Amino acid sequence: MDRCVVIVGFMGCGKTTVAKTLARQLGCNVIDLDSFITEREGRSAAEIIAQDGEASFRSVETRALGDALENGDPRVISLGGGAWTVEANRALVAQHDCLSVWLDAPFELCWERITANPNTIRPLAPNLETAQKLHESRRASYRLAQLHIDATKELAELVDDITRGLA
Repeated sequence: MDRCVVIVGFMGCGKTTVAKTLARQLGCNVIDLDSFITEREGRSAAEIIAQDGEASFRSVETRALGDALENGDPRVISLGGGAWTVEANRALVAQHDCLSVWLDAPFELCWERITANPNTIRPLAPNLETAQKLHESRRASYRLAQLHIDATKELAELVDDITRGLA
């Protein structure tokens, strides 16, 4: 593999799981951008949003994505659910010739996964109605990804679809 793969999609669609499995299959590194931010900032995405606001978090996120892409080594990066909605982030991904992959999961599946762990804080999706509106509003941005994958497939199928997209 000679390109970076960037996985995008709504929270709970499976980005991190798919990214880890894909990276293992391709024999490359994986970066979960939210975890990368937590390590760098000493605070989680949820904490940054709660303390400094979403706009401040998006700035931190864009800087972190730029730094993650600068290394140049082929890798798989899973973005946070809102990262792809920021034009500057899409531009960074394009500038580094990454393959962008949208894991398109129905809202019901995402919500099931979001609510499965009550300890996970999702400040931008505090309830069903807010999360559903957010899911719908982000779909137009997600459609801008180069590869569209139905995230209801089995994990192995998802990884195979992405691998074929790299060929």
